Amino acid sequence: MQQVTVNNLEVRKANRNRIYRYIHQKKQVSKQEIAHALRMSLPTVTQNLKDLMDQSLVTEAGMLESTGGRKAAAYSCDFSVKTAVGLDITKNHIGAVVVDLKGNVLCHRRIRCAFSKTEEYFKQISELVESILQESRVSTTSVTGVGIAVPAIVSNNHQEMNYSPALGETDCKLSDFSAYLPYPCTLFNDANAAGFAETWDHSDIGNIAYLSLNFTVGGAILLDSRVYGGENRRSAEFGHMTIVPDGRRCYCGQHGCADAYLSAQRLAECADGSVAGFFDQLKQGDPACGEIWKDYVAALALMVNNLRMVFDCRVVIGGYVGSYIEEFLDEVAEAVAEKNPFERDGSYLSACNYRLEATAVGAALQYIDRFIKAI
Repeated sequence: MQQVTVNNLEVRKANRNRIYRYIHQKKQVSKQEIAHALRMSLPTVTQNLKDLMDQSLVTEAGMLESTGGRKAAAYSCDFSVKTAVGLDITKNHIGAVVVDLKGNVLCHRRIRCAFSKTEEYFKQISELVESILQESRVSTTSVTGVGIAVPAIVSNNHQEMNYSPALGETDCKLSDFSAYLPYPCTLFNDANAAGFAETWDHSDIGNIAYLSLNFTVGGAILLDSRVYGGENRRSAEFGHMTIVPDGRRCYCGQHGCADAYLSAQRLAECADGSVAGFFDQLKQGDPACGEIWKDYVAALALMVNNLRMVFDCRVVIGGYVGSYIEEFLDEVAEAVAEKNPFERDGSYLSACNYRLEATAVGAALQYIDRFIKAI
């Protein structure tokens, strides 16, 4: 009897989760539409809607337009009932976002703050989180957690940062970052977080190789929309793939790494440290930017073709460069196609969807995703 009760509870929870996810994808739906789409009985839908409304996750949203008979009541999700914070830790900045249950960015901010493993630095993180929550005007009780993305190898339990030449630190722990934060916290690799944002809530996106072109180069491999971390949590370290034997020196100490050729810093240096400024000058025909861009595209085409040859899937360009590259994507795709022996175009190449603080958003969405899965 106990086993039957447990099974019934599991079925009820699974039905409730399916119903919530269906409403989550729609603006407004009726009970009848839910029952038809999910092949459930109306009493089952009605009971689960009551449970979801009791949790304030779903609300009545007026009446739907009549299709000839009596108007049906409309139901929609209240995305504001739960939120999450995401942080993007870099060598000289901290990016922060607050997102709701739909993944909408309610507030974002980026401050200049040099990383240091000090009490003062970790207090500043806490102050930034509280400040952005106040600016978002959300209740602190709605916060499901704080995702902290770092340019580092992160341990399997997401508690330790094992290797981060970009920050000049090798042994930071989650407890350092969360010391002054009164919320659940988790560490994530920055590129994996950005890649997660790219595929979250897009179940049809399939497999992608996400190439993150920030001031450091990284990436993520997503198989069926799930991040593949690798046996040692070091998958998709694209920045340290050798693309020029005995080439330029990388910050890791090796020579010829992709990072030495594809870091967004190479572009920003031509425009007073601004990637956006570089692309503005490029569009205006600045000759110096044009020369740098020519070399950059050559290295990028080599990198993208390598990824295509290895993974045979879509390649998405993200990071600072990905935020501005769409206007120049045809040029890059053409350069890629010249290296590809199987395909005559680069239609598998695209710019990222999330272009505003993608890394911080991805870190926050990890908590939103967990919450939705538990409904």
